[in-house]
Amino acid sequence: MRKLKTLTQGLAAAALALGMTTAMAADKPTLTFGFVNGWDDSVATSYLAAEIIESKLGYDVELKPLEPAIMWQGVGRGDIDGLLSAWLPVTHGEYLTKVQDKIEILGTNYNDAKIGLVVPDYVEAKSIDDLNKTKDAYGGKITGIDAGAGVMRRTEEAVEKYGLDFKLMPSSGPAMATALARAIKKNEAIVVPGWVPHWMFAKWKLRFLEDPKGVYGDAERVDTVVHPSLNTKAPEAVAFLKKFSWTSEEIGSVMLAIRDGAKPEDAAKDWVAKNPERVDSWLK
Repeated sequence: MRKLKTLTQGLAAAALALGMTTAMAADKPTLTFGFVNGWDDSVATSYLAAEIIESKLGYDVELKPLEPAIMWQGVGRGDIDGLLSAWLPVTHGEYLTKVQDKIEILGTNYNDAKIGLVVPDYVEAKSIDDLNKTKDAYGGKITGIDAGAGVMRRTEEAVEKYGLDFKLMPSSGPAMATALARAIKKNEAIVVPGWVPHWMFAKWKLRFLEDPKGVYGDAERVDTVVHPSLNTKAPEAVAFLKKFSWTSEEIGSVMLAIRDGAKPEDAAKDWVAKNPERVDSWLK
């Protein structure tokens, strides 16, 4: 009888605790964040932040894949609570201008974001100016991504301003990465338009060619932007987002895991489990 009583009391206590936890979760609203589905860094950062907000702070999080313009408009209206993919001051500067009185920038989650022409570390060229000297090694082409992408427009400008005798070949992000992998395996020269953060910098030894004419602009940053209502809606989440900032190596490892086949939510859970001290530093 004593064992039965103890078991009954234990079950009752567990049920009470479960009920209290459920009630606490029910008291917290669902948070909605936008991300750019085609951008590896946006996917990795958004899923990691969502995992921490859910598992450590007890909020439900809904992630919405959106085009950048729609994402910014949604935060400005308050339809979306926030985004962690604000490339500033240049790439998303136009979007910011339209909603700057309706949003709040909490801080920078990634410093030294950059675009430019990228080569394997073993190639001879150090600057964009050097490319024409070794044109034949590259087959006279720059292996690009989607036509119309921002980095492609800048590359078209670079071809003109540097007088490059190269043909810019549009393809896609995955096709560019495949061509890069093939060239590196054969130790061949290749030049591609690239950017950081990107998983390819975690996988291979790459570097940006120097850009003395400044075609690709200065380094940017990636900021966290929210609708001001989030301060009262989820103050603990705002406190975390203000502190959240990670390095190229950290985001690169998550992007590479996703690229190698892990689901974004699983890659985020795995990173959180392996880096408890880093996560705690953002939550203190």
